[in-house]
Amino acid sequence: MSRSDEITAPQSARGTRAFGLPGTLAQRWNALAVTACGATVLVLGYQHRWTNDDALIYTRAVRQILAGNGPVYNVGERAESSTGTLWQWLLAAGSALPGVDDPLRLAVVLGLLLTVAGFVLALDATRRMIRVARPSGALLPVGVLLLLPLCATWDYATSGLETGLTFGYLGAAWWLLVHARRCLGPGAARPHSTLAGRELPGLALPRRAVPGRPYPGGAHSAQSRSGPAPASEAHAGQPPAGYGAPAPVSGRPDPRGQGLTRTAFALGLGPLVRPDLALVSGVFLVALLLLWRPPLRTALRWAGAAAGLPVAYEIFRAGYYGVLVPLPALAKEASGTQWQFGWDYLLNTVDPYRLWVPLALLAVFAVGTGVHRMLRGNRTGPWHEAPQEPGQQRAADAVLRGAPVLAGLLSAFFVVKIGGDFMHGRMVLPALFLVLLPVFLLPRTRAAAALAVSVGVWGAACIALWRPPLDSPGERIVYDSHTVYVNSLGQRHPVTQSAHTERPRPFTHAVRTTAHAGLHGLVLRLPREAGYPVVPLAPHVEAPLAGAEARLGNAGAVLPLDGWAVDLLGLANPLGAHTLPTQNHKAGHEKPLDRAWVLADLTAPGAPVPYGVDPRRVAAARHALNCGPLSELRASTRAPLTAARFWDNLTGSWERTRLRIPADPLDAERAVCGAGKPEK
Repeated sequence: MSRSDEITAPQSARGTRAFGLPGTLAQRWNALAVTACGATVLVLGYQHRWTNDDALIYTRAVRQILAGNGPVYNVGERAESSTGTLWQWLLAAGSALPGVDDPLRLAVVLGLLLTVAGFVLALDATRRMIRVARPSGALLPVGVLLLLPLCATWDYATSGLETGLTFGYLGAAWWLLVHARRCLGPGAARPHSTLAGRELPGLALPRRAVPGRPYPGGAHSAQSRSGPAPASEAHAGQPPAGYGAPAPVSGRPDPRGQGLTRTAFALGLGPLVRPDLALVSGVFLVALLLLWRPPLRTALRWAGAAAGLPVAYEIFRAGYYGVLVPLPALAKEASGTQWQFGWDYLLNTVDPYRLWVPLALLAVFAVGTGVHRMLRGNRTGPWHEAPQEPGQQRAADAVLRGAPVLAGLLSAFFVVKIGGDFMHGRMVLPALFLVLLPVFLLPRTRAAAALAVSVGVWGAACIALWRPPLDSPGERIVYDSHTVYVNSLGQRHPVTQSAHTERPRPFTHAVRTTAHAGLHGLVLRLPREAGYPVVPLAPHVEAPLAGAEARLGNAGAVLPLDGWAVDLLGLANPLGAHTLPTQNHKAGHEKPLDRAWVLADLTAPGAPVPYGVDPRRVAAARHALNCGPLSELRASTRAPLTAARFWDNLTGSWERTRLRIPADPLDAERAVCGAGKPEK
């Protein structure tokens, strides 16, 4: 625990005990609460460790990077299959270390550690936030208890996806925002600063402490009272640790202001963790500006620090891949609106755990606290037992506590708007985490103790009785992905690539048989898994073999890195990502690719067409692929990446991102080729 926690009680003159623990009883309790919550996440996450097919999508891109082929899914085609940019590169960096031979296992370990770190940082940040106005007293875990009992929390502590990094980023961002507030000091909302050598008018730090005088804004000195000062005021007359350090000498940059530039940089990383976390970055950066209210020059520096890396990567993305967002965002139509499906997805997370019970208790507590403060003349509340601070400080505290709540509500709104996800709870967890951050811990009062006990009872029932449904009864598929994969792979903890590739599957068998025979062929999964015929590849296709499969991660793991894994759902297929949705029964699976497109793209004219694929559509697809926008789309991802190609990709990325074509090759031919005659 930091020195900002309760001031250590004076020790007896008889000396310390040989095995005595440092700090007060409240300090020890608070340290135990934070540690216990982090340990709970670690233990339950480890017991539920697993990975799914989507994690294998990340690891194939990582293996391509390590092989020197760049951040691609297939050699020869620049397609961004990873939604979490920072997660992909973090795994690549870790996998380059000696002794790391399976990026998937590394993803499990890193995901779990980052999840635990996110929770611990969030708890410590909330503790520090409370300490701004209440320097002593025991704290009770409350809001965090709504997350710990959820199966979804345990499951997505690992999974191999970027959710662990998301928790780590959110916890760190909250900690940094609280730290920025604490730099203002306990008695003022806008510090006196000399950022960039300029004094900021109207920003007043607590005055420099003068030896022999009480610390301004702090407790009265012990000499001004009768009798000795209590332990919590043992350091009256000195600046509380971590609060309002003396103002810097005029003309020198304020080191705290420089630190806040680094804070702005870290807060701006949200879009690289996940594109939708740009909402969180934006809200937290606005909160930072409202807390400090710097001059324009400083604000621009912070904005530049926050936007620098995301903008630089966006330029790289547009020039390298030719579009403005990762392909999964196009495949899932993240800019679309599907309110009913999104609402159903939210309820699929809330209802199985009866989450509305603890959320209602928190709401009643918040309303009761507000009424209590009004009746008491706005002098006391759950955060304070001392007279209320000046209006500027109250405003700063309101900005601090409101930022994660607003960010969480916006995140939940976005998830509902786009129609949710097919994995139970995964997209709701970050929003719930954010909303609960200000109440992860509460100062011990009778009302808070009653609330903690009530939430604890609910949590015990949640752990013992309630589990997510394996499947959803509605039109939209939402299922317990962890249980489904554990059952289908026949392993309690499928955390390695071999756990996925060694499971007998028809596609895996067909690929290995084709490779063993040395055939230059395409293994094509027919609709409804009607078969896996092998069709000769066109001579211009340099890959030794190819496979078209809906389980993209498994296909990428089974096929060699120089093989071509054709995605039938658009997550790593530029053509499929730009088609119009044709179904909506599963989020992210709305764009099944007509097999005619695959045959037209990878086989030579006159090649045999498997049973179940319409030859007319194959001919139409061949024609459409050589017309206008589709021909340019293929060139943006497959033409050699020269400086001219990079510039063309960059300047055309906006229109290319907006491009949509009919999924049916016959309709697409009419749309992009007009009345031209198809290629024979």
